[in-house]
Amino acid sequence: MEVWILYGEDIESTANLAFEVRRFIAEAAKMDITLKVFKTGQFDLLVTEEDRDSILIDGDPVPLPDFCFPYLHHGDRSYFSLSIVRQLERLGVTVFNTAATIEMVADKLHTHQVLAENGMPTPSTMLAKFPVDIDLIERTIGFPVVVKTLLGSDGSGVFLIENASAFDDLMALIGETNPDIQIIFQKFVASSRGRDLRLFVVDGEVVASMERKARDGGFKANYSTGGAVSEYVPDAEAIEMSVRTAALLDIQVAGIDLLFTEKGYTICEANTFPGFKGLEEACDVNVPQKIFEAMLRHKDGESIKTVKFEDLRAKGSV
Repeated sequence: MEVWILYGEDIESTANLAFEVRRFIAEAAKMDITLKVFKTGQFDLLVTEEDRDSILIDGDPVPLPDFCFPYLHHGDRSYFSLSIVRQLERLGVTVFNTAATIEMVADKLHTHQVLAENGMPTPSTMLAKFPVDIDLIERTIGFPVVVKTLLGSDGSGVFLIENASAFDDLMALIGETNPDIQIIFQKFVASSRGRDLRLFVVDGEVVASMERKARDGGFKANYSTGGAVSEYVPDAEAIEMSVRTAALLDIQVAGIDLLFTEKGYTICEANTFPGFKGLEEACDVNVPQKIFEAMLRHKDGESIKTVKFEDLRAKGSV
């Protein structure tokens, strides 16, 4: 089996997701999988009805792989990058995750629209419109309020604004410096302040789960921003919510973030390029192996799309 990973940085660097790419390389060698890592800039896209079994890389036609895993960090989700993913899909390559999925999930508002339409619990969310009507925000969402850039990731572009005065100051600054920026306002879930869950879903199965806690009483619990992580055995509600979220958004490899509420959980967001360094540190799980095993099942015409509860039953959580 041959797998391509699309990644835009130097894999030997400290760049975002470089560690994870190195883990894929190491595990592929153990599993006798041919793995190739390409930067999107190496591709040329030639659309023709004749040549349907190759694509141009560094100017030369290259036979297609069995699978492609686009691992496009936040700064590399360009039109060109997604066009490469679409081209591979149209040529018959199985892609984990598809271009349509990447586009939808990158748009946080669209993600919440899809989830809310299907009855999934999510915090109340509003798209910004300048000039911002602060009274409307206070009536419909309230303070404190979470402010997010529409395309942020790994905790970047997320702010907690405690009151109307601080909110007014931030909106005035944004309105003067970057009025075209796309941001959303979201209800703050106080019961989950500085604490959330990350469930890692591969092909419909929760393969690991960790709790993340912000350090020093902070607001954001992301591992990439210094949050502490520990293994968390999820209950049936968290598993079902995460698996269904991944299914509704058609994500084959997903990081689903849940917030704690007084009645259970609510969905914070989904990720199509989830890092897993913290997850592997906290949990006894080999993430690249799980992903490659899912690909092998698809190659053999099989797919999980169900949750395996055996290990969780053994731990007494369900």
